[in-house]
Amino acid sequence: MPVEEFVAGWISGALGLVMGYPFDTVKILGFFKGMSFPIASVAVVNSVLFGVYSNTLQALTATSHQDRRAQLPSYTFIFIAGCTGGFLQAYSLAPFDLIKVRLQNQTESRGQPGSPPPRYRGPVHCAATILREEGPRGLFRGSGALMLRDTPTLGLYFITYEGLCYQYTPTGQQPGSTTVLVAGGFAGIASWITATPFDVIKARMQMGGVKQRAYKGMLDCIVISFRQEGLRVFFRGFTINSARAFPVNAVTFLSYEYLLRMWG
Repeated sequence: MPVEEFVAGWISGALGLVMGYPFDTVKILGFFKGMSFPIASVAVVNSVLFGVYSNTLQALTATSHQDRRAQLPSYTFIFIAGCTGGFLQAYSLAPFDLIKVRLQNQTESRGQPGSPPPRYRGPVHCAATILREEGPRGLFRGSGALMLRDTPTLGLYFITYEGLCYQYTPTGQQPGSTTVLVAGGFAGIASWITATPFDVIKARMQMGGVKQRAYKGMLDCIVISFRQEGLRVFFRGFTINSARAFPVNAVTFLSYEYLLRMWG
C-alpha cells in the first residue's frame, strides 16, 4: 500500500487548516462561537481521507495517481473510493469533532457580565470530562450523523475535483496550479451543499450531553429542529462554511498534488 498519499494528505491538511484559520476566527465572533482545533488532529484525519481514497481507487482501477491523470477512472469508482475514505475519516474524526464542538459552544457566554467560567479548560480536559461523565461512547456522540455527512459528501467532493481537473487539462498533461486551485475550491463548496444539513444535526446531537435538551436519536433531532425552527435551520452556517471551503480546499489539493509530483 503506497504511503505517499497518507503523508501528502497529512501535510496538505495542515496547510489547509492554516489557510482556514481567519475564517475560524470569524466563527468565534459569529454563529459558531468556535476556536481552532490542534493542527495535528485535523491533519491526521485528512491523511486518512486522502490515503484511503487514493489506495481504494488504485485497488479498483489498478492504476497509480499519475496514471489516472492520463485516463480518468469512471465516476462510479471515484465515488466509491471517496465514500470509503469519507466513512473511515468520519470514524477517526468523531472524537476530535465532538471535542471541537464542545469547546466552540462553551464560548457563547464569554464576555457577558457575570458569566460562569468555561466548563472545559482545553481539548485534553474536555476529553477526560466526557469520558468520566458519559463514558467511552460519549466520545462518539453524533457519529452517526457525522458518517452520514461525510460518506456521500466526500464521494461528491472527489467527483467534483477529478472531473474539473480532467475537463480543463489538455490530454496527456498534468493539471496546472490554477486548475487545481479552482477545482479544489469548487469541490469544497459542492461538498458543503450536501453536508450542511447533517452538520447541523450532528452538532446538536453532540451538545446533547451538555445542554438540558437531549435527543432520542437522529430522527428525533431532525423532527424537533424542524418543528421549532423550520427548514432553514438545516442550512445554518452554509455561507461561512462555503466561504471557508474554497480557499482551504484549494490550498489542500494544490499542496497534495505538488507533494505527490515532487515524490513521484
